[in-house]
Amino acid sequence: MNTEVLDVDTSRRRVVDLTSAVRDFCGGQADGLCNVFVPHATAGIAVIETGAGSDDDLIEALERLLPRDNRYRHSHGSPGHGADHVLPGLVSPSVTVPVVDGEPLLGTWQSIVLVDLNRDNPRRTVRLSFVSG
Repeated sequence: MNTEVLDVDTSRRRVVDLTSAVRDFCGGQADGLCNVFVPHATAGIAVIETGAGSDDDLIEALERLLPRDNRYRHSHGSPGHGADHVLPGLVSPSVTVPVVDGEPLLGTWQSIVLVDLNRDNPRRTVRLSFVSG
């Protein structure tokens, strides 16, 4: 298994496109699977269309589903931080993408993104792992 860790800053964007980094990581590989995993309890990985408003729509939908208030039992950190800990139940912490001849088999409009609503920690790591198949 080949693996690499990305350092990602989410202070400016709650949705960060990782597609180019995934393509670069898979380049030169043969056929197999690429797993993209965020080892944090308050972030997730999604496959969505970006650049046409879907990334902003995703954030707005998640903020409607997970309001930042005092309803959460997990209550340390900034107000509503408990919502950040519920996020991975809705946006998985990982995705696995098939790879053929070093190219991730994403659809035309699909991008792999990191989703992070957590205002307390803008530094994230994302682990890319490739398993030949």
